[in-house]
Amino acid sequence: MHYIKSHAQAAFMTALSFAIVLSVVYVYAQDSVESQTRYEQPDPKPDLPNITIIATGGTIAGVGESNTSATYQPGQLGIVTLIEAVPQIKNVANISGIQFSQISSQNMTDDYLIKLTHQVNELLSHSDIDGVVITHGTDTLEETAYFLNLAVDSDKPIIVVGSMRPATSLSADGPLNLYNAVALAANPQAKGKGVLVAMDDLVIAARDVTKRNVHQTDTFQSANDNYLGEINYGDFRELRIISKKHTVNSGFTLSKDTNSLPRVAIIYANQNMSGDIIRSAADLGYDGLVIAGVGDGNMSESALDAVKDVIQEGVPVVRASRIPSGFIKRNNEINDDEIGTVTADDLLPQKARILLKFAITKTKNPKQLQEYFYNY
Repeated sequence: MHYIKSHAQAAFMTALSFAIVLSVVYVYAQDSVESQTRYEQPDPKPDLPNITIIATGGTIAGVGESNTSATYQPGQLGIVTLIEAVPQIKNVANISGIQFSQISSQNMTDDYLIKLTHQVNELLSHSDIDGVVITHGTDTLEETAYFLNLAVDSDKPIIVVGSMRPATSLSADGPLNLYNAVALAANPQAKGKGVLVAMDDLVIAARDVTKRNVHQTDTFQSANDNYLGEINYGDFRELRIISKKHTVNSGFTLSKDTNSLPRVAIIYANQNMSGDIIRSAADLGYDGLVIAGVGDGNMSESALDAVKDVIQEGVPVVRASRIPSGFIKRNNEINDDEIGTVTADDLLPQKARILLKFAITKTKNPKQLQEYFYNY
């Protein structure tokens, strides 16, 4: 009976705490994000690590029409609101916060990503900053994570996190995701592992993570089930070692005067595919192309003829697959050595696009490009 009473009390307190969090969110939703550009914890504890949260917008900062509505506006809540809605994070780290942007992630551009990389590099260059957490919209979260995985020059923990439900939603997933992300960034085990994504109790390397469902909270999975680990209420359990190059070992560090990168397009293969779109992309000035091929990165004869043409014009082409798992074999149905195409290994098209952008700043030689896709 005592257990039942205690359990009921705990459930009541949990519900009450959640209601308070929602109330805080609703109140702060009335404030402009511009008034919440910075946060500094007023009572830092000397025995805790120092973690900076960088807010970029997205669903995790979204406000719905009601707590049961699927209609919402992303990126409405400021960094102060996000932090104060989850005060428990101050038990695992000293928290500071920066409002970097207020956008939906489909509007994330190279300009934003380059500036975000510079921001992260600057923060982590300080000895008193132990790690960063980046809150982000889920639509392109995996792309930002992989971009930073290649571009950031630090071995300190970098955790990217979001939510599938807005902050005002009944049973919002953002608060626990944020708590786990901060706990992971504060954990020494996360150091030297590149950029990690912490969502729905899973920890996934930036290279492997992908969004697989439009609405479900467990949408973020590993493309080939290569989960780095699990995190349960802040407790991290590592399951495997990362072998691919990243961050301090990538060699793609952006100089402070970098303000642009090569343009790479993804072209989706299908039945009745013509080569016109491939030639058009090259004519429009794209510096590289990724073909999201069928099966093992295959495409129609018409498309393949166009690929041969643009490669002769100096435009590198990477063969990936529209299938979300597996790896592309070289010289299988398509003779890559003869044509000069590069295979994406097991990178999804959206990740292959990012790696190709960085790789062609170093070389356009297909053999050398292939080595990048094997090692990153």
